[in-house]
Amino acid sequence: MSVVPEGSWERRLGYLPLGLLGVAAAVALATGPARGGATSWPDLVPLLVLLVLTTGWLLWWLHRAPTLLSYAVRGLLALGLTLLDPLFCIFAWIGFADAVEVFPRRGLWLGIGATAVTMALGQSGGAPWSSTQQTVFFVLLVLVNFGLAYLMGRYAVHAERTSIERKEAIVELERVNASLERALAENTELQETVVAQARAAGVQDERQRLAREIHDTIAQALAGVVAQLQAAREDEDPAAGRRRVDRAAALARDALVEARRSMLDLVPAPLAERPLADAVALLVEDWAAHRPADAPVVADAVVTGEVRPLHAELEATVLRIAQEALSNVAQHAGARRVAVTLSYFDDEIVLDVRDDGAGFDPGTPSGPTSFGLRGMRQRAERLAGFLDVEAEPGGGTAVSVRLPALERGAA
Repeated sequence: MSVVPEGSWERRLGYLPLGLLGVAAAVALATGPARGGATSWPDLVPLLVLLVLTTGWLLWWLHRAPTLLSYAVRGLLALGLTLLDPLFCIFAWIGFADAVEVFPRRGLWLGIGATAVTMALGQSGGAPWSSTQQTVFFVLLVLVNFGLAYLMGRYAVHAERTSIERKEAIVELERVNASLERALAENTELQETVVAQARAAGVQDERQRLAREIHDTIAQALAGVVAQLQAAREDEDPAAGRRRVDRAAALARDALVEARRSMLDLVPAPLAERPLADAVALLVEDWAAHRPADAPVVADAVVTGEVRPLHAELEATVLRIAQEALSNVAQHAGARRVAVTLSYFDDEIVLDVRDDGAGFDPGTPSGPTSFGLRGMRQRAERLAGFLDVEAEPGGGTAVSVRLPALERGAA
């Protein structure tokens, strides 16, 4: 089925007044003798003259938009034709069709009322009326025509308003859809950017994790291996040399185990076999037992509070920081006494490592290769904790880390 363009329909409707006029003229002239209408030339001449004038006026306004002037002139011509022959009310009906387009909404009743009077004249047989019944019938016809046409006109106004609102809604919907498409494109681009940044951040985080693990475990173990082998080479006592070689082999095995655990992001070996409190106590005991004989250190491990299992990553962080703090004491402090305290609180866990060694100035910038304190601080901040260092030259050092006590199984 072909679809006729809107402009084509408008052109066709423009011929409707001429069509109605032609139908009315044909019916009126054909039925005139039977109805007792105008049949003689004296009666036909005024009708024909008015018919020609009406046709000319309609042709003049054929392809123009209707106005109040064209509507009024056409209405008067329709009224004159209807007074001459009632059947021309067929043509007068066109006044109902375009009253909505011509008149303002509040003045719609004017055009409809005038057309209703013309229609009622034709339907009641024309004027003058010969009886009271015909007059009453004329008034009733006016009211009926006016009521029906007014209702249809109001419906047309409502339909037009609905159509306009629908078009506006469609335009707004298209605007919103376009805005949503732009937002979707921006969100897609943003998501790609976030994914790329997250990937880069993940790579950087993994690098930092491996760097901390290597520094805190493998590097320290290898440094211990080197120190033991050097001491064994310089030691004149064969038995003592063998003990140092055995110690170096044990450190190397531990380094190999930790290397594998670091690559797989597993918990430290001490925590795989025992609770955190026991692992810290064993760490302190083992660390003190392997200090050089010419520089013994008294190390104490104290645990306070209610010991309970915490998140695996949290326990690993506490153990690694304790290892690094003791390593710093061994390498730099020259301390004679070290105290390690692990405190369990309701909402946090605190690790304190204090020594009576040489101390240092915390305000002195650290070198680019110094990773100890920076690594401990990164570990603490990664779990929303913080690390505090108190030290002064000749006054020892105190390292304290506070972490939220995440229960085991927490996300």
